[in-house]
Amino acid sequence: MERLGIIAGGGPLPIIAAREARAQGLKVVAVAVEEVASSELADEVDAFSWVGAGQLGRLIATLKQERVADAVMLGKVPLPHFSRVRADLTGILFYLGLKDRRGDSILAALGDMLTKEGIILHDCRRFLASVVLRKGLLTARAPTFEEQQDIAFGRKLARAIAALSIGQTVVVKGRTVLAVEAIEGTDAAIRRGGALGNGGVVVVKVGRPDHDMRFDLPVVGPDTLAALKEAGATALALDADQTLILDQERVVATADQLGLAIVAD
Repeated sequence: MERLGIIAGGGPLPIIAAREARAQGLKVVAVAVEEVASSELADEVDAFSWVGAGQLGRLIATLKQERVADAVMLGKVPLPHFSRVRADLTGILFYLGLKDRRGDSILAALGDMLTKEGIILHDCRRFLASVVLRKGLLTARAPTFEEQQDIAFGRKLARAIAALSIGQTVVVKGRTVLAVEAIEGTDAAIRRGGALGNGGVVVVKVGRPDHDMRFDLPVVGPDTLAALKEAGATALALDADQTLILDQERVVATADQLGLAIVAD
């Protein structure tokens, strides 16, 4: 591999990957989704282009023009954003041919389309080694016995809903489910569960058992800690190697200040 294409959505992951790829000596070509990706990415790559979320023909043409055969897809594109864009012909035909319109189905179909065009999507963790969460206790405080019971209870349920592509986070207290993540996202689910439990809740976030590693993994970071604080959470359990953690030193320092236990298994 001499060059890497980055199909970039929102958030810091495309920039992290671009820096890592260039440190490995690769030429990096970024195609960024308009109104979602950060313009700062342009300063971290060798070639940069904007593309609309539905402009798949333009995306493929740009990557081929830059002789990109290997790529990663990183960063979020909120589902409501798709309703505001004007797709090109390739994008329209792609959309009409989908077997269903769940996020996972759309991504898998897009990966298959790119493969047919000679562009291979790689494991999203390949250039994100610095933010892949490793197994172990992150914080000064370990979960209490009661919190461990809630974690074990929550993991089983979180894996079940993750397998159904509903969400990947549950909020529990005293082995009772207070909130299940759906389309609102992790932080909103945490706040909702915290309000219902009046604090003292345990949050469990897992990876999908059949997750396609070409696409984004669960991410935690400072915003997650803000939601945990607001919810009065006492423990957070995550999946090692299937979770990305942003600004880990800051996250751990904040958690220690709050007396929050964070563990990855």
